[in-house]
Amino acid sequence: MRATVIGAGVAGLACAVELAERGLAVELLERTQRLGSGCCSWYAGGMLAPWCELESAEPLIAELGAESLSWWREKFPGTVLGGSLVVAHGRDRGELKHFARRTERYEWLDGQAIAALEPDLAGRFERALYFREEGHLDPRAALAALAQRLKTLGGRIRYGAATAPDRETHGADSIIDCTGLAARQVLTDLRGVKGEMLVVRLPDLSLSRPVRVLHPRVPVYIVPRGDGHFMIGATMIESDQATRISARSMLELLGAAYALHPSFGEAEIVEIGTGVRPAFPDNLPRLCRRADTLYVNGLYRHGFLAAPALARRAADLLLTGREAPEVMH
Repeated sequence: MRATVIGAGVAGLACAVELAERGLAVELLERTQRLGSGCCSWYAGGMLAPWCELESAEPLIAELGAESLSWWREKFPGTVLGGSLVVAHGRDRGELKHFARRTERYEWLDGQAIAALEPDLAGRFERALYFREEGHLDPRAALAALAQRLKTLGGRIRYGAATAPDRETHGADSIIDCTGLAARQVLTDLRGVKGEMLVVRLPDLSLSRPVRVLHPRVPVYIVPRGDGHFMIGATMIESDQATRISARSMLELLGAAYALHPSFGEAEIVEIGTGVRPAFPDNLPRLCRRADTLYVNGLYRHGFLAAPALARRAADLLLTGREAPEVMH
């Protein structure tokens, strides 16, 4: 059997790898000229935090994310399972209790335990939530690893390719569309949610795991990327346009990082990026059949968290006919 997957973001690469591992001849079509240059996955945080996400997401996201953790451990050795740390400054400590009420599988830490986990945060917070079973990864390294795995399995990636094939002209038994907002002509209820991020370099600070800083208006996460680099993000703006970051967002992201640790005031800004993520009205992902094509879409801000579980369900549907009502109906 042959399959054509359209779109080389995390959803497309996860689907392509899953199908290739099940014995299909897979061709992945990407409209841009290189990996990642045109997808929102390139600007993702890379947090694998299913139980933290329960704070604002439906239980389905936690279920998909918990399933995806083992997939990432197997497919990408760079996956770090060091947990997630959630903190709040004194005036926002009520946010920590609210976060705890809405989430699961955490431990309360006191100041001494926080310092044991993250020595550079010693003395800065009195309480924290620790989600021991969560993890994180570098999204760009993970995308490259999936692309290499697909090639090793005999799959092919065509860059700068037209992305509207059909079975008759392209010779594929299955077509899987993972093009995000580009599929909106067919999936008409998709909308765009813009995310903004910074990458900074700060060799003098060490963090071993993502840290979420709660705030009633602007919660922010800081994710270590290795070699003294940190990703700072969390903005969610209802917009279809991947315009440049706003001055307000820049100030809020940097201000939150500085409040976490003053040494961020000396950080070198390495990159500023924005990406528009596809979402359905309920912010839950879908597998949608339309004519000859299966659409995998609507991952919202849960791309790396949910994509592997969706890829498994897409492969099951195409190869065995087994449906996944939780993401189809």
